[in-house]
Amino acid sequence: MAKRINTGYYFSEGFHNVFSHGLMSFAAVCMIVACLLIMGTFTLVAVNMEHMLGELERENEFIAYIDESYTRQQAQGLESKLAELENVAEVTFVTKEEAQQSYLQGREEVELLKELPATVFRDRYRIHVEDIRDISATVDRVKAVPGVAKITVALEIAQGFVLVRNIAMGVALVLIAMLMVISLFIISNTIKLATFYRREEIAIMKMCGATNSFVRWPFVYEGMLLGIAGAVVAFFLQWGVYQLVCGFIDRSAGMGLVVIIPFAAMATRIFTTFLVSGFVIGVGGSTMAIRKFLQV
Repeated sequence: MAKRINTGYYFSEGFHNVFSHGLMSFAAVCMIVACLLIMGTFTLVAVNMEHMLGELERENEFIAYIDESYTRQQAQGLESKLAELENVAEVTFVTKEEAQQSYLQGREEVELLKELPATVFRDRYRIHVEDIRDISATVDRVKAVPGVAKITVALEIAQGFVLVRNIAMGVALVLIAMLMVISLFIISNTIKLATFYRREEIAIMKMCGATNSFVRWPFVYEGMLLGIAGAVVAFFLQWGVYQLVCGFIDRSAGMGLVVIIPFAAMATRIFTTFLVSGFVIGVGGSTMAIRKFLQV
């Protein structure tokens, strides 16, 4: 006959243990909150960096100049061909007159240049790519289109964006993984310290014939409750800290280029991640902590 797990009893015992050892439970929750806040902060920094670099990538464009022998109608006819190319996200046609106005904007010598005829400029296309990592191959494909005379592209800047993003995400992932391991170790030792004071109680239960699972499960539920409690507290603290940082950035004139994702847009995912992390840390830490005390 299969053994039945008395979930209600184990949950009741775990809940009771949380309050019976209030000081150690408080210490464990504080450690979980601290670990989740650190991991959450690194994660949010990484997400916002990825978002900002993505925005910069989308703004990074290259220019395709049309052959001077092409008429306006012929030049506009190339739009569909360019838009069909692989990795091309957006194509914008710029006439000679629009190019002239854009060139003159913000220049002090406008009076000297305003008589410059529009024919000096060429019709052109501003081209945005879907994946900046493939911009070099996209430039080659655009060059191969009949009617495209010249390309202007800042490959070094595009490659720099890709390099910075890859380094930032790599460092963030390594740090988050390290912090997860460290958090599990710290929580395990914190719960182990709490369990140490109850070693005699565990020994008596074992000598009375209690199975390892009967002794272990209340501690597992206790760890789960501590982990969830820590996750909820950490979530609201993270929210408050994030809003303070956003307010500081909004008020700072020198950080106009920094674009922060609203916390509300990520709240559900953050809360879910914190709950799962708190559950894993709490249950994993309890399981690791109780193991040695079951050897009686």
